[in-house]
Amino acid sequence: MFKKDPLQIIAFQGYGTDSHFYARGRALEDESIDLEAQKIWHLAINTWKRFETDEIKHVAINIKLPNNTVLKGTTDHNGYYKVEANLENLEALTNDEGWLPFELSYSDVNIKRTIQNDNRFPGEILIPSTKAKFGVASDIDDTILHTGVVSTLKWKVIYNSIFKHAKNRSPLEGAADFYHRLHRGASGKNANPIFYVSHSPWNLYRYLELFLKQNNFPKGPILLRSLSNFLKKKPQDEKPQKQKEILNLLKTYPKLPFILIGDSGEHDPDIYIEIAEEFPDRILAIYLRSVKHKKRMLRVKGIVENYKTTPILLVESSKQAISHARENGFVK
Repeated sequence: MFKKDPLQIIAFQGYGTDSHFYARGRALEDESIDLEAQKIWHLAINTWKRFETDEIKHVAINIKLPNNTVLKGTTDHNGYYKVEANLENLEALTNDEGWLPFELSYSDVNIKRTIQNDNRFPGEILIPSTKAKFGVASDIDDTILHTGVVSTLKWKVIYNSIFKHAKNRSPLEGAADFYHRLHRGASGKNANPIFYVSHSPWNLYRYLELFLKQNNFPKGPILLRSLSNFLKKKPQDEKPQKQKEILNLLKTYPKLPFILIGDSGEHDPDIYIEIAEEFPDRILAIYLRSVKHKKRMLRVKGIVENYKTTPILLVESSKQAISHARENGFVK
């Protein structure tokens, strides 16, 4: 008889407001993914474990806040939970950067399985500081991480995710410095929130979290999508998940303008321009990393040259982006 893996809860870094708590995550069996593994065979096994997850369905969980308030939630048929609550004065529970810590646990004491960490799992959400002057919504693939999104049949994306350790993935030069400057803002102490928005599935959450940490990017919520949405064909009139996430950020923080950062290889130019058209007073600037793809670059250059609603810059290097951000008073 195979021994069953112990249970765990993975909290995704989320975001909220002073009066709205919103947390997401997933209850899974602990597949013992070794985040330090370097050998190709181990990396391939880890990738298999990331996608062949054993989720814990329809189970009750508790979220305990620092003031001992307990919120309750239930996982869905894929093991995901979403816990929302309207509360008061949540900012009082955050640190200087706006992070509110909490503790997750399985609420059923009769679960006949081993639960990791004595059934105590850390989580946190970001409630942007009142010092923040703007937010940043940034893509990940080919915007801060060399991915190969425009490669034939996306083979580079597949190869890189399976056979490269997060520690060995290369960030785009100077990107971390640019994001830290944006985070600190014009005063150097603004704590502007950074949100990382990607089309990647939630299965890669810990991999991307490790990459950002390892390469010294500012800490921020990582917003991905479920694997089932990743695989299924969406109706033509349905907005991409990335667009929905950014629109939700604009709705959640109605007084906060945003800077959008992406690349010129996939759908970012179209998504970002559509958002800027809908919220012309809320989008301060759009930065698009140039990718090595002649046809796509020609198309994007045509869009950029004719677009006047929001400052939009095709970026060859982080230095160029920093220089533009400084001229516009976004950074010191």
